[in-house]
Amino acid sequence: MAELSLVDLVGVGLNATDTLIPLANYPERGSKVEYSQASILPGGQTASAVIACQTWGLTTRYVGKLGDDDAARLHRREFDRAGVDARVLTVENAASPQSLIVVDGGGERTVLCRRDERLLLQPADLERAWIVNARALLVDGFETAAATVAAGWASSAGIPVIADLDEPYPGVEDLIDTIDYLIVSRDFPARLTGERHLEQALRRMKSRYGCVVTAATLGQDGVLAWDGSQFHLRPAYCVSVADTTGAGDIFHAGFIYGLLQGWPLPRQLDFACAAAALNCTATGARGGIGPIDGVEMLMATAPRYAVVPAAD
Repeated sequence: MAELSLVDLVGVGLNATDTLIPLANYPERGSKVEYSQASILPGGQTASAVIACQTWGLTTRYVGKLGDDDAARLHRREFDRAGVDARVLTVENAASPQSLIVVDGGGERTVLCRRDERLLLQPADLERAWIVNARALLVDGFETAAATVAAGWASSAGIPVIADLDEPYPGVEDLIDTIDYLIVSRDFPARLTGERHLEQALRRMKSRYGCVVTAATLGQDGVLAWDGSQFHLRPAYCVSVADTTGAGDIFHAGFIYGLLQGWPLPRQLDFACAAAALNCTATGARGGIGPIDGVEMLMATAPRYAVVPAAD
């Protein structure tokens, strides 16, 4: 087998094809609502983060599964167009992951997901070389067993592991044991630890699992991160929001970009917040991925939401 090239980032996790339906208001239960358009776009947590990092000049690899349908062909075209080294396994006669996304007039999205269990990435699907020939690994934890194996290989090779977790999937604690940068959704820390105060939950997660940083993304309130010595609460940037789909995915991409540049944590978090905000100004999980200078311009010029202290 030919020697595998070193990349900056390898992502192991979700992809999805998103059908976006914009509505002025979210429909009431039992109602009948007309819509005027729908857009079919590539998305998925890890796949979108990988595309963003590739767009910003990093070299990337994506590992996942797809069916043999039009949605799969859309993803493959996008990986090829961006220059991603896509290690994608094909499952015949299977439908690729699909998401139906309703976006209301304020840009907030509601997601309905459909996934074929045959497309779950398994540990046996992975090759160690795909993982260890990288400077960083991103996992989302949905395919927990495969993510845990990949993260274990990376950790053993001294490669930092970043996690984008929004659900406490079965077996996720074994995965978290291998995570260096645990960046999760707002409700995840309480659900994992049973501690309802966010600051205490982040402390407990770092202490229990030995992460370098534990953090929670907070939507309009930005992000709260704990590095073991102090908390960093970085507010979100104020932009005209078209669609919040993919904001968390691009936040993680921004964090990884800053990490690989060797930036201090506050700058990493600010860049990630700005990248996520910029993405929200356009439609789709990847619609507003801007160039590096566009993200930095937003950081320099956009106002930020008022800081809302976390409960202690």
